[in-house]
Amino acid sequence: MSGHSKWSTIKREKGAKDAKRGAIFTKLGNQIAIAARGGVDPTMNSALAMAIEKAKQANMPAANIQRAIDRVADKNAAVLEETTYEAMGPGGVGIIIETATDNKNRTFPEVKNALTKNGGRIADAGSVAFQFTRKGVIQVKASGEDALLAVLDAGAEDAIEESGELIVYTELKDLAKVRQAIVDAGLSVTEADLQYVPNGSVEIDDLEVAAKIMKIMDALDELDDVVNVHTNADIMVELE
Repeated sequence: MSGHSKWSTIKREKGAKDAKRGAIFTKLGNQIAIAARGGVDPTMNSALAMAIEKAKQANMPAANIQRAIDRVADKNAAVLEETTYEAMGPGGVGIIIETATDNKNRTFPEVKNALTKNGGRIADAGSVAFQFTRKGVIQVKASGEDALLAVLDAGAEDAIEESGELIVYTELKDLAKVRQAIVDAGLSVTEADLQYVPNGSVEIDDLEVAAKIMKIMDALDELDDVVNVHTNADIMVELE
């Protein structure tokens, strides 16, 4: 496995302080509402449980979380639709953009504009996705051989140590089970969700190209309807 995308690392280091809290809560609320379609009881719906945990880690108020869950039963609430777009960025990098929207006629132009303004473009369906594999990804606040053995014993498919923590990979169906096993082993899970993991990386060692890629990623991430952005770019230069 190629490993975690560079964007995921940079985004994590940037932290929530760089984003507007309202936009973060909108994204998290959309994820909760979509997960709640599988059942509004988090003890019976692992996807909802993980979405709620992610929201709590971002200090999303309990009332906001409950409102997002209640959207499932609200017949007057706009229906959210999950849509994934594929794109190409500077330097030939692939980009996968996951959205949750109640109006694709609004979302698609916003995504397209964020790309084209910064040197990217929408790609044909299937022309980028084959460069990625859908995996469960768990971030564990631990390092060292003992922790690595513990996550592998928990059923992880693979794990790497990065920036003082473990990035753990699972099969799609095993995400919730492995996450719980890691927690039961006494390790701290900081995030767990499904991601598009690059099968291989595109090394970017040109500062100007790297800066353009990061502008695209930031522009996409700032859109309320965008839930996740993934890229196979491996930024090899230091960015300010």
